[in-house]
Amino acid sequence: MTSAAEPHRAAGDQGIRETTAVGRQFDFPTEWSRLLAEQGVVLNPRALRRLAGRTAELLGSPVPGDGAIRAGEALVGAHFTDPAVLGEALHLLLERPGSEQHRHETAAAFAVGWSSALRERTLAEQESIRLAADRARADTERRLRASEARFRALFEHAAVGIGIGDLEGNILAVNNALLELFGAQAEDDIRGLNVGQLMHPEDTPGVWEAYAELVAGERDSFQADKPYYRRDGEVVWTHLTVSLIRDEDGSPRYQVAMLEDITDRHRLQERLRHQATHDPLTGLPNRVAFFERLEALFEAPEPDARVGLCYVDLDGFKVVNDSLGHETGDRLLAAVASRLGQALGPLGYLVARLGGDEFVVLLEHSRGEQEAVAAAKAVLAALVQPVQVGAHRLSVGASIGVFERRVAVTTPGAAVRAADLTLYRAKEGGRGRWVLYDPTATARSVSRYAVSVRMPMALDRGEFYVDYQPLVSLTDGRLRAVEALVRWRHPQLGVLGPEEFVATAEETGLIIPLGRWVLERACEQAAQWQKQFGDAAPQVNVNLAVRQARSPGLVRDLRSILRATGLDPARLQLEITESTVVGTEDEALRVLHDLVAEGVSLAVDDFGTGWSNLAYLTDLPVSGLKIAGSFVEDLHRDGAQHRLGSRIVYGLVGLAHTLGLKVTAEGVENAAAASRLRAMGCDWAQGWHFGQPMSAERLTELISREG
Repeated sequence: MTSAAEPHRAAGDQGIRETTAVGRQFDFPTEWSRLLAEQGVVLNPRALRRLAGRTAELLGSPVPGDGAIRAGEALVGAHFTDPAVLGEALHLLLERPGSEQHRHETAAAFAVGWSSALRERTLAEQESIRLAADRARADTERRLRASEARFRALFEHAAVGIGIGDLEGNILAVNNALLELFGAQAEDDIRGLNVGQLMHPEDTPGVWEAYAELVAGERDSFQADKPYYRRDGEVVWTHLTVSLIRDEDGSPRYQVAMLEDITDRHRLQERLRHQATHDPLTGLPNRVAFFERLEALFEAPEPDARVGLCYVDLDGFKVVNDSLGHETGDRLLAAVASRLGQALGPLGYLVARLGGDEFVVLLEHSRGEQEAVAAAKAVLAALVQPVQVGAHRLSVGASIGVFERRVAVTTPGAAVRAADLTLYRAKEGGRGRWVLYDPTATARSVSRYAVSVRMPMALDRGEFYVDYQPLVSLTDGRLRAVEALVRWRHPQLGVLGPEEFVATAEETGLIIPLGRWVLERACEQAAQWQKQFGDAAPQVNVNLAVRQARSPGLVRDLRSILRATGLDPARLQLEITESTVVGTEDEALRVLHDLVAEGVSLAVDDFGTGWSNLAYLTDLPVSGLKIAGSFVEDLHRDGAQHRLGSRIVYGLVGLAHTLGLKVTAEGVENAAAASRLRAMGCDWAQGWHFGQPMSAERLTELISREG
């Protein structure tokens, strides 16, 4: 019999409403669903209702305690594992209708089921985690063993030598390929050495600079071709790759070097280079090797470095070739080359064959013209005795052009061209002799007819161009002006300087169109600098030839050019020579005054070499003068010449300043001369010490850097 306090159940209805002792209806599924919905577990309403119905069904089990236990387990199975859920659930169970004992027994059984299920679930998850951790550890150990095995196999059996070292350069381990590369018998022969002990005389400084950066952690790797000594003393060439190994914090720990044997490739490259730079007939360096050595002298020369050339051409060689055949001629050339090498090689000179029967002797560190002349005499002495070629006893002589100058005042191309032209003068003057370079005679050697005929065509074809040489203030070292210097890119003669064609152009009258072209180009460039740099733009100096200064159309041309380019006349200075004006009545004097009236300034170039009456200087509308380089050159020397040159320059500076003129020194080639000129009060200077003539583009970069 059922008591009045126990709930009344409708058979088969899981959502039954129960009536409490006080008469309030208790809808357990609804209350249970609301309880669970507030716990944050993601279950849709339908799932909540199913769970609530299932719980009500279990709690109504014929075996109440067993049903309550399974109801608790069902709650955990639905992921309601928060202890707060258990508390709310127990509270709800204790509110259900029925006897107090029944409610407490049901709640206790529910708590037991919930706790047991949660414990089992927790143990299962822990076991799952343990098993996963064991599998992960085993997998990691397996991969590590496999990785170590692969590394060991790679390290031991690699075709390239591999070495591992610490950051101090001590070698910790090497593989078999490295032992074989160095000719070592055992690892202990190399292990323990320091990489510094493996230096080679042919190592470039860049290799060890890169190595220092690597061990300092500033770079991660570098590569280089590097020679080493083997244990047997032989040299092995390698392609070296060194990599830095860092720890998990990124700090350097070890270095790994891989060395590939490239000895055969290196030897092949050396053979190919030797073949490319040496004459196959005579074994002497060829034209390529000669020009490489010559140009290297001009890359970063010492202030007083000098160079000498003896350009040698055999006399009568064509007769031997034509009469006795090319085979005999080749054997004669080989014999001559051998004699020249034996006579001049021990003196430290380079003897090269340029082609045909032309040879050249290069004095890389010449001590003056006397040494170059002595080398030429040694060439002639080496060829005094006849040469035995087979059954023929052949006499052979030579003509030699000798060129010797300071590196700072010439270029590789100009030096070779000067020696070549001097050689032709030697042949014209009689064979079997040497002739020393003379700039005046060489200039005459360039055909006046060829220059005069081609010059108008050269202007039309764009063969002329303008370089610019800096003029620097001796007070603050800043760029103040540039001198425009015309060059001729002659198709046969190469690049010609003004000293090689301007005199001829002036004699023939071609200096007028050429001078106007130079003035146009220089003013156009000066206007560009004016627009780009404003007040920082340099003044541009343009040379006027004597015939130009006497031209009645010069002022008109200047006015037209200034108007077309928009150049401020104050940024243009025209340089004249001392021979431009020969008296106060000279027509050129009026032209010069008219030029100054246009706003440009005038300066006297090469001052001190041509005046017959210094009084004329006061009649000229000039604002500056340039001391001739011949006087400045004495400042580069020591002894009596230096003292005399210093007195002359000091006097010229004083004279110019007395007349209110700005003084520029030409041909300043080193810091010592610049310092002496500064002490004398000289205003500006130009010369290789401050910059060689350069293109407008390079000078634009220089102005930009000065800011």
